[in-house]
Amino acid sequence: MIAKTTIDQVFETARVEEVIGDFVQLKKSGSNYKGLSPFSDERTPSFMVSPVKQIWKDFSSGKGGNVVAFLMEHEHFTYPEAIKYLAKKYNIEIEETEQTNEDKEKANERESLYLVNEFANTYFQKTLHKTDPGKAIGLSYFKERGFTEETIKKFNLGYSLDEWEAFTNEAIKKGYKLEYLERTGLTIVKEEKRFDRFKGRVMFPIQSMSGRVLGFGGRILTNDKKAAKYLNSPESDIYHKSKVLYGIYHAKQSIAKEDNCYLVEGYTDVIQLHQSGIKNVVSSSGTALTPEQIRLINRLTKNITVLFDGDAAGLRASLRGIDLILEQGMNVKVCTFPEGDDPDSFAKNNTLEEITLYLSEHAQDFIQFKASLLFEVSKNDPIKKAETVRDIVNSISKIPDRIKKEIYIQECARIMDISEEVLFSTLAQINKKQFQDTNKQYQQEQKAFEVIKHKQPVKKVDIQYELERKIIQILLLYGNEKEEFEDLILKENDHNELVLEPVKHEAKVFEKIYLDLQDDEMQFSNENFRELYYTIIDTLNQNPDFAIESFVNTVTPEMANEITTILMEDERYVLSNWERKNIFPKEKQHTVSQLVSETILSLRCYLIEQKVTEFKQETLDTKNQVNKNILEEVKDYSSLKMLLSRKLNRVL
Repeated sequence: MIAKTTIDQVFETARVEEVIGDFVQLKKSGSNYKGLSPFSDERTPSFMVSPVKQIWKDFSSGKGGNVVAFLMEHEHFTYPEAIKYLAKKYNIEIEETEQTNEDKEKANERESLYLVNEFANTYFQKTLHKTDPGKAIGLSYFKERGFTEETIKKFNLGYSLDEWEAFTNEAIKKGYKLEYLERTGLTIVKEEKRFDRFKGRVMFPIQSMSGRVLGFGGRILTNDKKAAKYLNSPESDIYHKSKVLYGIYHAKQSIAKEDNCYLVEGYTDVIQLHQSGIKNVVSSSGTALTPEQIRLINRLTKNITVLFDGDAAGLRASLRGIDLILEQGMNVKVCTFPEGDDPDSFAKNNTLEEITLYLSEHAQDFIQFKASLLFEVSKNDPIKKAETVRDIVNSISKIPDRIKKEIYIQECARIMDISEEVLFSTLAQINKKQFQDTNKQYQQEQKAFEVIKHKQPVKKVDIQYELERKIIQILLLYGNEKEEFEDLILKENDHNELVLEPVKHEAKVFEKIYLDLQDDEMQFSNENFRELYYTIIDTLNQNPDFAIESFVNTVTPEMANEITTILMEDERYVLSNWERKNIFPKEKQHTVSQLVSETILSLRCYLIEQKVTEFKQETLDTKNQVNKNILEEVKDYSSLKMLLSRKLNRVL
């Protein structure tokens, strides 16, 4: 158990914009921040973070909450894990009791896989630094690569003994189940036999954005031609190769700060560049680049620089990945190293200044790079040149931005010495074919899944729900503020007519709302709002220093999500940037008293209307027998509604 004082300290210290900023590139938007949703694939920001309220809202998925809720949603942390992560980030001391075998039994399956990987990570590091084979073989290899002691520890590099069951036996001895060792791929089980997958390899732990160990990469150090040089963990419930980038945990802040990401091929490329001072670098870990990996980078920056070695054959094979980057609407540059060099060796043999200068001078726009590379191969062959032009235009067709497309066509025409008209014509043909293919696929899917479409009834607006929701919003935003209110007292004038006389007084917003609802004996019809209403009123009564950012941390996750949705609803319109269209929404805080009065009056009008409807129905139920009392009630309620509507400046 984590002490409440520690949890309180974590909430007081952690800043939602700083924590989320480690995972999503946030841009200032008024008093808030906005960014691309980390929970869905989108190109227009629908994710908002409020530093003032210390909450976030993702309008594309409907998720929202405080800083802990984000970590639980994004990283699949349990509540204690999220607290521990924040404590570590902000250097807050936290008491942790070591897990007993019984605790490990209770851990859910997914969590058990993480626990096994964490144990393996610690075990491989200990083997590297504390055993004779680890020092003589593993540590020597890393030192030969030029890695410092600090770098080796930072990237948690390790070594797996060249023994069949060394790791597996130790893990089982410590209470970890063979089932989870097999499911993470650390142990291979065949019939009655079991053995270590990474036997005799140096180990590279693969971490998530938050630093959790998802899997491992292992490099063999012997000259065994039958064994793969590099071996990765197999796919599991927590490790999906296509969704992970090696080094993202160490690179994320630098990527966002530099607004650029260097993409390389191998583990050692990442480590060597990082050690040299180029920290905004990640690797696809030897797998073909995937859209999921690109979207991971897209959350942090729009700019990718792909670093290749001088191998021409490898270059042409890697060009396919660039088209995927373009499809995601990102800006791509390409940099190649001199023949015989790769990012690892170049970083090892040059200073930070030399590396930085080389990257800035040799990074080419992808279209220039692709055109010049393919042009060299095809310049003396007209047919090959035509194929090259089509290949380049095909890449340009992937770009969503029309302005960028046109600029690249012009650039390609200049490099390839061909008219822009021909290239635009080719682009139009490619776009037409892509459209036809997409349309054809859509029609096939429609035929395959053809269903009878029922006309959906138009959903009616629930007026009472919206007004109750507005009351909760007012209480959360302005509940503790003192305002001058104008109450309307119902009186008879000299002509025996009912009139509303205004009386001004000062009160706190929550007191005004509470008393008005009490006077009218109004109850919330929505159960969630009813619970929230009494919780907020009770909190405001007991705590004069009420603050949303602390209140949201004291309620259940379900209620916290409801609060976030209510509070951030208006921020949805900020994403539309109305000011650019010369539309300036009125700020609520300038007319809080008016907002309170209008909301309460609107609710009264609605309830009166409901009452009148009930009376009408009662009259119909008495089979057209006119009830004088009911008619009097209807008349009185209608007069009251007329007065209230006049106050609201509504025409009836």
